[in-house]
Amino acid sequence: MSNKYRTHNCNELRNKHVDNDVVLSGWINKKRDHGNLLFIDLRDNYGITQCIIDKENKNFSELEKTQLETVIKVNGKVVNRSDETKNKDIETGEIEVAISEYETLGTCKELPLPVFSDQEYAEEIRLKYRFLDLRRKKIHENIILRSKVISFIRNEMSKLGFLEFQTPILTSSSPEGARDFLVPSRLNPGKFYALPQAPQQFKQLIMVSGFDKYFQIAPCFRDEDARADRSPGEFYQLDLEMSFVEQDDVFKVVETLFVNTFKEFSNKKLLFNKFPKISYKESMLKYGSDKPDLRNPLIINDITDIFLRKDVSFEIFKKLVKQGSNVRCIITKNTKDKPRSFFDNIDKWAKEQGASGLAYFTFEKDKDNLISAKGPVGKFFPEEALKEIMTKTDAKIGDSIFLACGKQIDLEKITSLARDKIAKDLQLIDNNTFAFCWIVDYPMFEKDEITNSIKFSHNPFSMPQGEIDKIDFENPLEILAYQYDLVCNGIELSSGAIRNHIPSLMYKLFNIAGYSKLDVDQKFSGMINALSYGAPPHGGIAPGIDRIVMLLADEKNIREVTMFPMNQNAQDLMMNAPSNVSENQLKELNLSIKKKK
Repeated sequence: MSNKYRTHNCNELRNKHVDNDVVLSGWINKKRDHGNLLFIDLRDNYGITQCIIDKENKNFSELEKTQLETVIKVNGKVVNRSDETKNKDIETGEIEVAISEYETLGTCKELPLPVFSDQEYAEEIRLKYRFLDLRRKKIHENIILRSKVISFIRNEMSKLGFLEFQTPILTSSSPEGARDFLVPSRLNPGKFYALPQAPQQFKQLIMVSGFDKYFQIAPCFRDEDARADRSPGEFYQLDLEMSFVEQDDVFKVVETLFVNTFKEFSNKKLLFNKFPKISYKESMLKYGSDKPDLRNPLIINDITDIFLRKDVSFEIFKKLVKQGSNVRCIITKNTKDKPRSFFDNIDKWAKEQGASGLAYFTFEKDKDNLISAKGPVGKFFPEEALKEIMTKTDAKIGDSIFLACGKQIDLEKITSLARDKIAKDLQLIDNNTFAFCWIVDYPMFEKDEITNSIKFSHNPFSMPQGEIDKIDFENPLEILAYQYDLVCNGIELSSGAIRNHIPSLMYKLFNIAGYSKLDVDQKFSGMINALSYGAPPHGGIAPGIDRIVMLLADEKNIREVTMFPMNQNAQDLMMNAPSNVSENQLKELNLSIKKKK
């Protein structure tokens, strides 16, 4: 609908509009001064239209001096471009608007960064002037994509029979793995609300309330450090919960949603429409991580037993194995013709990561057709040992092997990194694919490396696997949980679980992690009370919206798909937050600031 500011948007005019009088409004994206002619690329949310004004026009000199990113309104006539000036890169590229009149609607100061360029700028500049950064084509498109993805997800969830509800923002503090943001209560002096790390308790309460399928696009708040795939402060997730379900029921819903979403918004290939399920134990062995990138074909194998053979003389590794270390290896296919520098560079890189290096050799056959090993440590392995390695790892003649030895946690770290490094160096990863998978069978508990105490390894509200009366509570590290993560291309998109809906079992599990019955009653009073009044079996998951859009937009940093992100220090440079507050505000909240000495 036209008004005084525009008859059309800046992506609307075509050949059919030639000779029409039009009004356009937008930002001056670019100017090109040809002496007698001035070309202006006028931009709005929808696109760009080239406008032209000649020197005879009274407005020429004013427009010539006008700052880029000034907001203007132009009146003019739509004309055809000459064949040699047509621009196939924009949808309005066959026409232009001959300006008759113009009006400045919003002036612009000197720009701290050019909007028409995708040139990279310092984070401080980009975030301080985020409103300018958001005008830039790529990030503007990312934010529009985010909006469309969220709308699509909402529609899909409705099709799947889910109802959308909103849960409270001001709630109680609970131990969910990260620090809470606390909010002081004016009406209840000395007490604090917490911003929700996730709507965990509330969505379970919704199931107890008799609703069958719930979802929301939920804001979550965690006082944790920034990472490329995690915003400090706040983020959004698709929170969903279902009653009377098993693990596979949740998987079916999520797979349907993600397959439809990723096919709708990306041309990349999905490697799996039905996502493979990998146990946590298997994932840590084969990939060194519970966030495996399945686009990478390289597999990690454990060959510790090889170093118990008497005929293997690699004494450094044999000594470490006797002391309790393990040996893991990565096979690279058909790398016999790679130069020595390729292998040495991998070894050097591993040392830079803090490891002792990666030993290596290549499987080959000698002149007598016997299997041998070419490389710095190859001489320590006789033919029979090499045959055993080849059987264990599915290695062939012409393949190479990288070896690491150490404690399990250190091995997992270096082999996971090495797996990614080698795959990139060999260009094994297809960047035009998405590879989803489920990581399942997480341990319920883990041992704290510092305190040696038992703690929850994942979500504390998860249901343990097995018949309840047969669970071995005396060996908590052996208990597996119905906990699962959704992973894509090495990025964790979501965690979820079938929930523990039995209060007596919850008390028992929390007690193992060091919480008394009183602790549980105080921390989770609302939920533990509700579960005592007839709670259905239920489960859910919460995929991260920011990470979904990051993958679809093919971005490496979540900042590029977030409208107003904070910096690495959890500061909003544009709004100057966090900020100081007045003494009166503190008094109202019964608070005072204790200054550091």
